[in-house]
Amino acid sequence: MGDVYSYGVHLLSAFVLICVFAAVYLKVTPFDELVLIRAGNVAAVLSFAGALIGFTMTLASSIAHNSTLPAVVVWAIGAMAVQLVTYAALTRLMPGMNHAIETDNRAMGGLMGSASLVVGLINAACLT
Repeated sequence: MGDVYSYGVHLLSAFVLICVFAAVYLKVTPFDELVLIRAGNVAAVLSFAGALIGFTMTLASSIAHNSTLPAVVVWAIGAMAVQLVTYAALTRLMPGMNHAIETDNRAMGGLMGSASLVVGLINAACLT
């Protein structure tokens, strides 16, 4: 019964942490990804999905490698910081990135999403 309880706590916590990450990420970016996505903006979905998946890869690795929920939460906060720094760095290195995503430049959205995935994968691997 303890394993089922632990599973449920970790699963629910993971969903809450993903929602917190998404809310923070959406606040940090200067445009509303959800409005853009609803309008069919593929660049916005590529960028946002990459950040979500990159964060979640680290979260999943943390759950797999840490036995306590507080440790998982600490690593999730770290993963969030890494994703936000990745976004900030890429928008500084690529002037016009935000405008490009707003205007559905799919190549730039793909670049942002790919950078988030790459960083998330490396971050997750560092927990092993």
